[in-house]
Amino acid sequence: MWQFLLNVFKKKNQNEQQDTMKKYLIVGLGNIGAEYANTRHNIGFKILDHFAAQENITFQTQKLGDIATYKLKGRTFIFLKPSTYMNLSGKAIVYWLTKENIPLENLLVITDDLNLSFGSIRVKTKGSDGGHNGLKDTQAKLNTSAYNRFRFGISDAFNKGQQVDYVLGEWTNEENETLKERLDKSIELIKSFGLAGINNTMNAFNGK
Repeated sequence: MWQFLLNVFKKKNQNEQQDTMKKYLIVGLGNIGAEYANTRHNIGFKILDHFAAQENITFQTQKLGDIATYKLKGRTFIFLKPSTYMNLSGKAIVYWLTKENIPLENLLVITDDLNLSFGSIRVKTKGSDGGHNGLKDTQAKLNTSAYNRFRFGISDAFNKGQQVDYVLGEWTNEENETLKERLDKSIELIKSFGLAGINNTMNAFNGK
């Protein structure tokens, strides 16, 4: 009898571990408020909103952010748009990683990047914060720079001293014409992250 109960307990633990490994936290960085909705700095929010619209899923306001859940081929993707504003993004990320018992390797943080040309994609498993306040807080709260990040290029087409205005500025008409295709590509990337893994995703999407 005891051996039977022990086997049941072991199997339950194994199933829980397998379920944990199939859960992913996809975080889009951005600032809350209508005035930020279509700004370059909010590309993380924009990508997740585009994904939700395409797959007919809805966000609900919960602790420290808006949350949506998407299931695909046995995987569970939890989308998070932090409500902490950019500078405290890490607080929301750590809370939801812990609440959902998601391993760090299943985290993907989506952010804008001034050092990449508009629409360029770069996925990395570690790196510096590059002066990005959202990544800076994420690194501080996680106590590591070794976490997956998806950088979306917004280019550096601004004059000296105009960086803040540029980052918090809205997309140009020309950029908006190209943006939909880039958003579609971003959806493919997120699905690949869960289904094919980070290394295959980097090989398939970096520079594309």
